Amino acid sequence: MALHIKRIYEPKDDKDGMRILVDRLWPRGLNKQDAAVDIWLKDIAPSPALRRWFGHDPAKWTEFQRRYRDELEKNPSTVEELKRQIGQSDATLLYAAKDLHHNHAIVLQRFVGEDSRIP
Repeated sequence: MALHIKRIYEPKDDKDGMRILVDRLWPRGLNKQDAAVDIWLKDIAPSPALRRWFGHDPAKWTEFQRRYRDELEKNPSTVEELKRQIGQSDATLLYAAKDLHHNHAIVLQRFVGEDSRIP
């Protein structure tokens, strides 16, 4: 299983596998057909309070990662739902943030990847 991340505004690719939107809000300016989303898991996104606090400020990146991982650990059913949806196939976590290096999909990809190595 390969778990990728990508901006939802990038074109769909055959290598994407299952396309899972992991944002709480629908991306601006994008219709559902063009998005080609297989599943929308709103509840796996950072809480609205955490998202507002972070504001995509790279200076807050380290603390954001810690806080978001804490939210994920406290919400195991949502993480398990993501894992069930991914299964043993390739999947791509889709996000709308403009910052390619400081966004919640990166944290989520790592979190799921680390957790999947646990026997």
